[in-house]
Amino acid sequence: MDKETFSYEARGTVLVIHLPKELDHHNCRDLRHETDLLLAENYIDRIVFDLSRTEFMDSSGIGVLLNRYKQMAGSGGSVTLYGVGAQVERILRVGGLSSLMPCFDTKEAALVL
Repeated sequence: MDKETFSYEARGTVLVIHLPKELDHHNCRDLRHETDLLLAENYIDRIVFDLSRTEFMDSSGIGVLLNRYKQMAGSGGSVTLYGVGAQVERILRVGGLSSLMPCFDTKEAALVL
């Protein structure tokens, strides 16, 4: 079985992170490490998480999103989400993240903010 990976795209000072089908403790360490490097090497003032493929998220996934939110808020930046399905939306709502991070249906809408 192939390991699910993340992909990234930079759009000026915006970092778009495309998340895999499952965001759990097995792959959150990689996400944390890779985004730490990207944020250290580039001026990023907004992170946009693409959850269009994500069907499952555990507390590690919530922790990574919350950590990036706090990091961006601390430097005057922001975090937005797009493509959130019903199951992940419920997880975000229960975890309290849906009130912190604006959620959009499309990538284009998330990038306009």
